[in-house]
Amino acid sequence: MSSLVALVGNPRGGSRTRLVAVAAAEALGSRIGHGAPPEVVDLSALGPHLFTPGPSPSVEVALELVAGSSVLVVASPTYKATYTGLLKAFLDRLPGGALTGTVALPLLVMGDARHALAVELHLRPVLVELGALVPTPGLALRESEIPDLDRVLGGWADRVAPQVIAQVAAQVTTQVPAAQGKVTA
Repeated sequence: MSSLVALVGNPRGGSRTRLVAVAAAEALGSRIGHGAPPEVVDLSALGPHLFTPGPSPSVEVALELVAGSSVLVVASPTYKATYTGLLKAFLDRLPGGALTGTVALPLLVMGDARHALAVELHLRPVLVELGALVPTPGLALRESEIPDLDRVLGGWADRVAPQVIAQVAAQVTTQVPAAQGKVTA
């Protein structure tokens, strides 16, 4: 696997969302055989650059990292029963199909379990629209579960790792024959 990236959509630096996103990516990485620590794209540092006209080198690097990832954990706090506008602004900068071949895992951190469907109703569809493969249900994590994060994420990673491995392997298999079949003049 080439890369595992955690995309953090919280506008506050040092957030619980970042803590959860990185821990989720690490738990998953250990189960799918990804030995390196995950790359982290924390949008709290990019916020001002996302809303300025014209390109920003730091935003462009983040977009390339996300679009080039093999596995992408996309995490946001739940605001108004959906993900943050900051995450939406970042995802809107990706061209259609930018996540084709990327296995994406949506994750929302929420204060109340009543928002649990938001991960499936709001975050999953935008990732699919960008071309990502989303092979497992999203994770809706309540803030009250953060003190028990290792147990919660361990169980989640155990459940999703087989599907992630299968999807990554399928992507590699479909890319190899295409590369072997190219004819050069």
